[in-house]
Amino acid sequence: MKNLLVVGATGLLGKATIKYFKTKKNWKCAGLSRRPHKIRNVEYLQGDLLDESSINKLHNRLQDVTHVLYAALYEMDDLLIGWRHSEQIKINTLMFKNLTNALSLYSPKLQHVSILQGTKAYGIHVEPMKAPAKERWPRHDHDNFYWHQEDLLKNLSAKKNWSFNIWRPQVVLGNAIGSPMNLIAAIAVYATICKETGMAFFQPKGTPIVTEATDATLFAQALDWAFNEDNARNHTFNITNGDVLIWHHLWPEIANYFNIPLGQKRNRTLSTALPKLEKEWGLIVEKYQLKKLTLKELVGGSWQFLDRALRDAGPFPSPSLVSTIKIRKAGFNGCIDTSESIHKYFTEMRRERLIP
Repeated sequence: MKNLLVVGATGLLGKATIKYFKTKKNWKCAGLSRRPHKIRNVEYLQGDLLDESSINKLHNRLQDVTHVLYAALYEMDDLLIGWRHSEQIKINTLMFKNLTNALSLYSPKLQHVSILQGTKAYGIHVEPMKAPAKERWPRHDHDNFYWHQEDLLKNLSAKKNWSFNIWRPQVVLGNAIGSPMNLIAAIAVYATICKETGMAFFQPKGTPIVTEATDATLFAQALDWAFNEDNARNHTFNITNGDVLIWHHLWPEIANYFNIPLGQKRNRTLSTALPKLEKEWGLIVEKYQLKKLTLKELVGGSWQFLDRALRDAGPFPSPSLVSTIKIRKAGFNGCIDTSESIHKYFTEMRRERLIP
């Protein structure tokens, strides 16, 4: 029996990974987070990664762990500024250090640790990214908690004989509550408010960015593959759905899903406008008997992430594309239509009574 510990169990990738592995034979799954994950038949470990003592208190429950997905993340309230802020780098580094210290002491059966990075590893938040970005490139010259976590993991891996993987997904599509970078929730709530209040569902304006997405369940499938594949051992992998994502082109399809008319093309700062509609959202929650969550609780800082995704790329847009040749050559060929992925998670939100 293998024992997977998902750290950051309430996030997009953490939640999807738990739901995937809890159905797998010969696997036990536990989720570690500050907030309860409330997933049936999955052990919940409550701990604050910034409080080393709260992690050490879990020592008895860490003894049988064989695999770890580290999907925990601290984001500042100002999302974009936080991506380069020294405090965010310090906090994310400390969180990972506290966990790995505990694993070193209390998890003698541990075989593998996977951590998450992303396209910020290629400096996309610093300057236009070269495309397609490849894992073999040298580190982009900027300070990033990615590098601190990676160095800690590689040093421990050499001492403990743990295998590891470093994953670089693109925009993650999934279903979670309060994630700071959840475009599915932000779009679904925006569309719902437009439908219920008559507010215009404005189309993105200007030149679009060509990017990609990573379905959260597809990521879990890749993780499962890597756990059992010698060719994957100790490698960094880009992981995407396999097609491209252009929000400007998908907007009519999204409007059709929610049965709302398309608004005019207009640049709008949703992170300013939407948080002011808590009262309107409360009436929608009451009308349709949804889970009693405020906009802040459900969407979190994702309005800022949506603003960034829909922004005008200017006259010479730089595509945000990564190469997935490496993982395909190694043997993983999973893929999903991004449009299908988006619809799947809208439907899952409806099923969980998060939107009507």
